[in-house]
Amino acid sequence: MKYGIVKKGTFLKRPNRFIAHVELDGEEVICHVKNTGRCRELLQLGAAVFLEEAANPARKTKYDVIAVMKGQVLVNMDSQAPNKAVAEHLKAGKLDEFLGGHVTLVKPETVYGNSRFDLYVEVGERKIFIEVKGVTLETEGVAEFPDAPTERGLKHIRELAECGKDGYEGMIFFVIQMKGIRYFTPNDRTQPEFRKELRKAAKAGVRIAAFDCMVTEDELWMDQEIEVRL
Repeated sequence: MKYGIVKKGTFLKRPNRFIAHVELDGEEVICHVKNTGRCRELLQLGAAVFLEEAANPARKTKYDVIAVMKGQVLVNMDSQAPNKAVAEHLKAGKLDEFLGGHVTLVKPETVYGNSRFDLYVEVGERKIFIEVKGVTLETEGVAEFPDAPTERGLKHIRELAECGKDGYEGMIFFVIQMKGIRYFTPNDRTQPEFRKELRKAAKAGVRIAAFDCMVTEDELWMDQEIEVRL
C-alpha cells in the first residue's frame, strides 16, 4: 500500500493514545496517531517520525503519524495498514500458494457469531475467516503481540476456534510492520492468556502465520513468512 504526501518530523510527546506533538519545519504540530497501542518503545523523544498529510484540509489534526525510526529500523505503526496490505496481497494472488488455491473472493469486515473479522476469503469451495493483527513490538529481532492486554483479541481467537464446526476455516495473520525479524511469539509479559488461547485455537485447526513487511517512508507491503513460536 502507498501513502499520499509524507513529511518527516521529530517526535516530542504523546499526551494520550490519539495524538502526538511533533516538530515539523521548526513548528510544533499536533498529529493524529494511527495506533492506539502503547508503542512506548517507538515514540521516544527525538525519534524521527513520518507523517501523512490528511486528505481533508479542514480536519483538526492535519497529519497522521504513520511510521517511526527505531534505531536503524523503519517501523510502520499505522494500525490500518496491515489489513490493507493483506487484502492487496490476496487480490493480487500472492497468497494463493500459501492458501493452497486461487482466491476467488475477498470481503472485508465480515461477521461470524459475535465477532466481526477483518477478512472473509473464498478459495474454490473453501470459506475462510482471517483475523489480521498488526505487530510493532520487537525485542532483539523477536516480534511480539500484544503490546497491551486485548480482550477483543482473545474473543476473536475463541470465535475462530469455533468456526470450523460450521464448515469454515479460521486463520490469524500477524503482520509485522518492519524487517529484520527472526521469529514471532506471543507477549507473555503483557498477557499470558493470549498464548494459551492461540495454542487452543491451533489445536482446533486455526492456522496461525506471521509475515514481515517491507517498509519505506510512504509504502508498506507484505514480504516473507516468519516462523511462529507458540
